[in-house]
Amino acid sequence: MTHPIVEALQSQEAEFIALRHRFHQQPEIGFQEHKTSAEVAKLLSSWGYEVDYGLAGTGVVGTLKVGNGGKTLGLRADMDALPMQERSGKAWASETDGCFHGCGHDGHTTTLLYAAEYLARTRQFNGTLHLIFQPAEELLYGGRVMLEDGLFNKFPCDHIFGLHNMPGQKLGKIGLRDGAMMASSDTLHIEVQGVGGHGAVPEHTVDATVVACHITLALQTIVSRNISPFDPVVVTVGSIQAGHAPNIINDKVLMKLTVRTLNEQVRKTVLQRIHDIAVAQAESFNATATLTHVNGSPVLKNDPQANQMVRDVATSLFGAESIGTVNPFMGSEDFAFMLEQNPNGAYFTIGAGDEPDRCMVHNPGYDFNDNILLTGAALWCGLTEHYLRG
Repeated sequence: MTHPIVEALQSQEAEFIALRHRFHQQPEIGFQEHKTSAEVAKLLSSWGYEVDYGLAGTGVVGTLKVGNGGKTLGLRADMDALPMQERSGKAWASETDGCFHGCGHDGHTTTLLYAAEYLARTRQFNGTLHLIFQPAEELLYGGRVMLEDGLFNKFPCDHIFGLHNMPGQKLGKIGLRDGAMMASSDTLHIEVQGVGGHGAVPEHTVDATVVACHITLALQTIVSRNISPFDPVVVTVGSIQAGHAPNIINDKVLMKLTVRTLNEQVRKTVLQRIHDIAVAQAESFNATATLTHVNGSPVLKNDPQANQMVRDVATSLFGAESIGTVNPFMGSEDFAFMLEQNPNGAYFTIGAGDEPDRCMVHNPGYDFNDNILLTGAALWCGLTEHYLRG
């Protein structure tokens, strides 16, 4: 028997699929989501939400208060696209060269709007609902900027929830994990300063490229020798920028790193070891190394009680077989900032399909699976009616 929420949402599925396609055609990168956020604000306002526009520049919060209940709930979706070229071949492909929704944030935004329309029309709850549309998740600090702009001061939430579509996971399957679910992320730059010169007379130089190579190799010992084998850690040197000519010894090299951990104490240890190794290796060659912490986001941790709320709602909507436990993974998500400030929340995945030819996110051929729009919207509606009971 179909749950009443699912049945009510089915009649408007085509309308919101069309909206998702429109968002997909007009992608905007982090902090530039002007068209997207304007459309989000317009729709929310037309349905009766009180709309706040401008947190983190392009963030939108829609608030709907029903009855006199004192409980508050926050639901969050991200809006930004990726700076990469789409090659999906879909009729609704990106109309902006070099930019497309390669992670499904168009789907996340649409899913929350889908639920927003139903909740405003039916008003089967008693309390205050805050719908949070966040910019710049791909930069991993849009959520932090919303918090710095006073998100939870202006819009306090008893609980906060977020979701993400997940290719490779069975279609419609809801993935939950208590505790640490996604990794912290830190971006570091290391600038190595040596002494440049002619490639034919290396004895008069301090080769910054050689120093950078030794630092790169030495950094790999952090995972193998400084951290327990039971603690997942990734230290990746993704870029070494070191000149152009074959006969010039470079005086400067810029290294760019990403670091991922699932434990905040381990994170601190790894960041300190990167600093110590880089500085000491450079000094051993009579060079210097200067480190810059470009940005970082914390480990994403889920509250077991909030997860149980999702589990209860998903079971009532789709049956117990719709839920599964997922392994932690080393990807990062800046919803972690919101959970760090308000730990009474959870982040879960919805399977986008596990067919062998289904593209993963951040792949040029990726497209959000419209078949899970209704699944996500029903979960948002169910969570709202479950927690904000009359």
